Amino acid sequence: MNKTKKGFKALILLIFAAIYSTGIHAQTATFESELKKITDKYDAVGLAVVVVKNGKPVYEKAFGYKDLETKEPLTTDNLFRIASISKSFSSTAIMQLVEAGKVSLDDDISDLIGFKVRNPKFPNTKITLEMMLSHRSSLNDSNGYFTLDVLDTTKTKDWQKSFNSYEPGTDYEYCNLNFNMIGAVLERLTNVRFDNYIKQQILNPLGLDAGYCVDSLDQRRIAKLYEKEDGKYVEQKAAYNPRSEEIRNYTMGVSTPVFSPTGGMKISAHDLSKYMMMHMNYGKSGKTKIISKASSKKMQTGLSPKENYGLALLENDRLIPGEHMIGHTGSAYGLYSNMFFEPKKKFGFIVITNGCIPTLDRNEDIMMSKEVINLLYTDFIKK
Repeated sequence: MNKTKKGFKALILLIFAAIYSTGIHAQTATFESELKKITDKYDAVGLAVVVVKNGKPVYEKAFGYKDLETKEPLTTDNLFRIASISKSFSSTAIMQLVEAGKVSLDDDISDLIGFKVRNPKFPNTKITLEMMLSHRSSLNDSNGYFTLDVLDTTKTKDWQKSFNSYEPGTDYEYCNLNFNMIGAVLERLTNVRFDNYIKQQILNPLGLDAGYCVDSLDQRRIAKLYEKEDGKYVEQKAAYNPRSEEIRNYTMGVSTPVFSPTGGMKISAHDLSKYMMMHMNYGKSGKTKIISKASSKKMQTGLSPKENYGLALLENDRLIPGEHMIGHTGSAYGLYSNMFFEPKKKFGFIVITNGCIPTLDRNEDIMMSKEVINLLYTDFIKK
């Protein structure tokens, strides 16, 4: 090829690159102006988003503040307590043990937790590990869920209140106690403290800088969480209470709720998207296999028609019209988190806010999160 042809080819490539770049920036600018309308509408403190398309991140950005007092801007590397999305980490760890033959989903939770767990109205029906993981155990949070003593007949007078009136396995009720117990089971099966086990078996293999133990994390990266009180945003400091005292007096298989397996994972939007992509790829991240494809599909398959909830992941047809999404939400201390993906089409979204006006739609979904996800879908996936 002569110099003239080489120069012409280079010029064409530059023109195409410029057109492509301009188009992307124009699209992003349009999206961000629309996004600002949504965050203003719901008075969001901060918002972190990640969009995955064709199995790869295509957009990642944070808006607003990490700290309202100092006006420090939020980034996608800031750590959030992501609330109930945390449950899927416990379920993933359990599926690893199922694959290793160390436990079965049909095992009686009584044999795994170290004390008898039976619905007093159905004393002959065993409550299985799978029922716990899918919120079909007939347990509820009426007595709280920060201690396993709520089920102990010798320590809690009203222990029976922690059980619903239906037979285990026949109905669904979302229950945080289920997963604090799952965390305790994990410790009893492995003899490794819950937070350390998740780090060793899931976080480290995926290269995620995250964890359940707040004391082991870089405090400078933590995004403050806010709720409105009397019309003003107030920092919810309890979200990141230190755990050093409880850890000093820790008893394996008993003290586990200290780390809140049900909602205590601290992770950035950036790293949560990596975790999401592992589940999107049915248990694999590159050459790293966390769980098998069969285990991953099991987690993603709804077991209750009421909510289509699987094993800490649920099927959702109402989030985006015409799309069948898999994922989970979280809400605590003013935070609202969303992790939803379409494993066949290989797209997904991470949307996290550290404070907003929590307006609900008729399905009790947080309106701001839903509007943001649909905007992301329209601008980055549908086009």
